[in-house]
This record gives sequence, structure tokens and C-alpha cells, in this order.
Amino acid sequence: MLALVAIFLPGLLLVVGVAPFWTLLRRRPGSSAVLAGVNAAVVGLLLAALYRPLLTTAVGDALDVAVVLGALVLLALVRLPPWAVVAACAVAGQLLA
Repeated sequence: MLALVAIFLPGLLLVVGVAPFWTLLRRRPGSSAVLAGVNAAVVGLLLAALYRPLLTTAVGDALDVAVVLGALVLLALVRLPPWAVVAACAVAGQLLA
């Protein structure tokens, strides 16, 4: 419980502390540029976290790539709920195994 509080309390305090001033911060050009930079950094970290453990170990051949691309199509174009795409990928993984 202590570890859970230690992990999530700083972010929660930051959100609660900044929330009243959020509209003021977004209007300022300097802070808007900083937020755009932070957004880009977060996207880069998420892509790195996706690439290193997932794509280097889970996607090994052309069939795996087809399942990943199919999942992207189901999410982006068909707009299936994420839980349905995860279930479909689980079934595809079992069938391919």
C-alpha cells in the first residue's frame, strides 16, 4: 500500500495543484510550447516502450505482423472497442500457435 501511494501520490498532487491554473497556462505561448514538447517526449517514450519489449520479442514473423496490422485496422478504421481487439488478437495468437 505504501508503494502504491508513493508511486501515484506525486502525480496526483501535481494534477490537483495545476488544475486551477490549467486554462491560464494553456493561453501563454511559452507554456503552450513547453506542453507541446512534453507531449512529444511522452509519445517518444511510449513508442520506445512499445518497441523494445513488445516488437522485439512478440513479433517474430510475417504472420505476427499481419495480426498486429489487423489489430490496428480494427482499432483505427473499424473502431472496435479495445477489449474486442485484444480478445481477437488472443484468439489469433492461439490459432497461430
